[in-house]
Amino acid sequence: MATVFSVVLFCTACGGGRLRHRAELGDTIKLSYARLLTMVRYEDHVHVVVKDPWHQGQILQEYDVKKPFQHLAVFSSPHTQLLLWLGAGKEIAGVCDLNYMVIPSVQKAVAARQMYDFGSSMNPDVESIVSAGCDAILLSPFENSGGFGKLEKIGVTLIQAADYMEPTALGRAEWMKLYGVLTGHEREADSLFSVVEKNYKMLCSSAYKLKRGRSILTERKTGATWYTPGGRSTIANILRDANAGYAFYQDGHTGSLALSPEEVMDKAGNTDVWAFKVSGPTMMTRSDLLDEYHGYAVLKALKTGEVYECLSSKVPYFEEVSFRPDYLLREYILLSHLGEYPGTLRYFKKLQ
Repeated sequence: MATVFSVVLFCTACGGGRLRHRAELGDTIKLSYARLLTMVRYEDHVHVVVKDPWHQGQILQEYDVKKPFQHLAVFSSPHTQLLLWLGAGKEIAGVCDLNYMVIPSVQKAVAARQMYDFGSSMNPDVESIVSAGCDAILLSPFENSGGFGKLEKIGVTLIQAADYMEPTALGRAEWMKLYGVLTGHEREADSLFSVVEKNYKMLCSSAYKLKRGRSILTERKTGATWYTPGGRSTIANILRDANAGYAFYQDGHTGSLALSPEEVMDKAGNTDVWAFKVSGPTMMTRSDLLDEYHGYAVLKALKTGEVYECLSSKVPYFEEVSFRPDYLLREYILLSHLGEYPGTLRYFKKLQ
């Protein structure tokens, strides 16, 4: 691990306000992929620095972790699932957006009053968070959000989980090392990330031993807009690693593209495979899709029957793929290289 020096300046109560200097020796915790996160371990704490994803050269948050947190309010399902994988379930005091969470053990814990339901992540029940004795809140920051309102006034540490802004899948997954530090499960986090990294690299290598795969189109129209991953987004990069085709690779955006349906049809109408998520109670049929937007009829994938759906209200897609990108990479390899790679789909099912 790299060694760094941190010089701390502080004023004394006497001596005319003179400054003393104390040099501390710390070890930088190795992060191979995460670009927005730095952690330095000192004798009695870990210093955490999170870069601002939206303003280059600026810091989003900086804090010290002197001891693991024991009562976390967790606002997202990916972080909830991750903490369970790390064996940190007892550190979860409560969660938000329970109605959309596909984690049976959490549903049971809340029903048994062993865990709190803090309501919507957009408007959390602050009184319940205080009643639960939470010592930290794990939440996702957003650009120009204007802060966190009442949550900033209750004296509970706010941990801004900016992992979703990492440009690479392994970069985001590597943030599990921070969540291991926060909960006292560093060894488990290191072990899990090693598995993820090994699997991901192996899958990527296997995909590139195959010929270029079929092209994949993700998502559906939402209102008048079709949001599709930018060419430098995490999803696009996973598609690249799957050796799959993607119509928007040449685009330079790291986030989503807000396009008109006509623009998507023009650019990606001849895509081989259409794989999207459905949040409703049941899978969509071909008729449902055409009722939603008749323009889908021009898609090559719909004409050839190569349409795949992920019923995210029943399948733990959102809960898993953020920190198990190897799962999603394998899914895209199977979709793109039909019959050329062994295994069955974990999240998607073919439209009947």
